[in-house]
Amino acid sequence: MGWNFDDIISREGTNCVKYDLRTEIFGTASVIPMWVADMDFRTPEFITEKLRKRIDHEIFGYTFRPADYYDPIIGWFDRRHNWKIDREWICFSPGIVPALNICTLAFTRPGDSIIVQPPVYPPFFPAVEAHGRNLVCNPLIEKDGKWRMDTDSLASSIDENSKMIIISNPHNPVGRVWSYQELAELADICLKNNIIILSDEIHCDLVLPGYKHTAVAGISQKIADITVTCVAPSKTFNLAGLSTSSVIISNPVLRKYFDRKIETLHIGYGNIFGNIASSAAYSRGDEWLDSLLKYIDGNVSLVMDYCSTRIPLIVPVRPEATYMIWLDCRKLGMKGQDLQDFFIRKAGVGLNEGSTFGPGGEGFMRMNLATSRKTVMIAMDKIEKAVSQL
Repeated sequence: MGWNFDDIISREGTNCVKYDLRTEIFGTASVIPMWVADMDFRTPEFITEKLRKRIDHEIFGYTFRPADYYDPIIGWFDRRHNWKIDREWICFSPGIVPALNICTLAFTRPGDSIIVQPPVYPPFFPAVEAHGRNLVCNPLIEKDGKWRMDTDSLASSIDENSKMIIISNPHNPVGRVWSYQELAELADICLKNNIIILSDEIHCDLVLPGYKHTAVAGISQKIADITVTCVAPSKTFNLAGLSTSSVIISNPVLRKYFDRKIETLHIGYGNIFGNIASSAAYSRGDEWLDSLLKYIDGNVSLVMDYCSTRIPLIVPVRPEATYMIWLDCRKLGMKGQDLQDFFIRKAGVGLNEGSTFGPGGEGFMRMNLATSRKTVMIAMDKIEKAVSQL
């Protein structure tokens, strides 16, 4: 079956963060919003049909997650990522960001150190600091447009207070798909130092053609014992508003600590529609996802070629995963708010400014390509015009 990702669907007036909060975020509604990581594509019909059927019942009381909630998750990660999960390992969270905060509370104490690898998804930082934990940065190394982990610096930065590392796998915003070898090297350091690996793998399904995701916990049983993995259908199938995620924990002690915190906060029920959407997505989503990835890869190629031929002052980092692209704008001679203002006021495009992703992000912008190809082309034309007037 074919799906049309070229449709331009109005999202205005739907309480949509990306569109309806443009004035609050950018100071003007006159921008093409290509920032927050959700998609402008329709959620596939095999999900919406299940939701409509449940709505027809017209009673939406307390609910629980039955076996047919867990089985599709297990099947999906087995066939898509060669990662075998037992049902009892699957814990619920209303989202990945809540899960990061819950894990901080469950597995560490005030004064403990937690390591992150910037530039990285901004909510990693408050997930550490808002709870009185010490933030330790292990910045990625960038050379000739390629990004890698600095495991030498990681090993040397660990002390007796180091309890956990939060990693982005695949990485947001630089788009790296960490290799088996890279993850095994990181995990070996963590095993030697008794450090928990909190792996945000929400983008694992969005690996672009030619690359393969490695689940950290799938490398070995030893590594699985120190790893907590966060996954969700929300990015993959555009379901972020249904607040349904999974936290995979094979270690029974860590799982008990996590579940206890969920119970204490009384957030374990989830919602009826998130449960149904998750089951439908993981049961029937393979063909749709394969089509989506081809379309996203086409948008990536468009931006890469456009900048190479028409805006050489902007150098995109070709993503190996995610539907975001990391734009190196350092040749424009701006950074921080000046760079953000240039894209808003001169180009009329709303992106994420790089310094918000932490050290190493200065001079970069993150662009969301999960939109129609026509929209991407319009945005690139506007950026080209603005750059030509510098």
